[in-house]
Amino acid sequence: MTLITRHSFIRMTKLTDVRGRVDYISNPKRQEHLYAVWGTAKPEYWEYLSRQAQFEFWRSNQKTGKCIEARELIIALPESLQSKDPEKLLQLFAATFSMEYGVDCVAALHHNKAMTNYHIHLIFADREPLEKTEVRYASRNMFYDENGRHVRTKKEILDEDGQVRPGCRILAKGEIYDVKWFSGRKEISAGGRDPA
Repeated sequence: MTLITRHSFIRMTKLTDVRGRVDYISNPKRQEHLYAVWGTAKPEYWEYLSRQAQFEFWRSNQKTGKCIEARELIIALPESLQSKDPEKLLQLFAATFSMEYGVDCVAALHHNKAMTNYHIHLIFADREPLEKTEVRYASRNMFYDENGRHVRTKKEILDEDGQVRPGCRILAKGEIYDVKWFSGRKEISAGGRDPA
């Protein structure tokens, strides 16, 4: 096998579907050349992170853009690292990143289809899990218009025929209207460095 000499690189992207992306990078049925997967959090962590981010985005009444649930680094490695144990290499890399930046992450070590790009996908959260989940229940029916904005009365979301307009919704008394598993977003930097 001929080794190709090339430079390493790092690319960071914002993820709008963290659960799907975690599955994509770590699922052997979806990856031809998957050597190792390692993470600091259980799979449900990414589901809760996604749900909280989507809820906060919806509640913020954003008219444009997409909800950013997490971030991903794609790190191209020198081909010479193929001689190292993939499990140990990935665990060392991801555990060091997690400790350095104080974030939870999941990582997968791959080759591309042409076997010319040995690389790591590292997905990380820019929020910290709370020690105790905060759950708030509606003390009365709550009404939301097409833009997700809370309105005071049911009349404000009805059409001329007295029906709830499309895109509006009613949250019934006793239903959960806010759950927090994580803190707010935090700056991911250590010693003035940014992982990008």
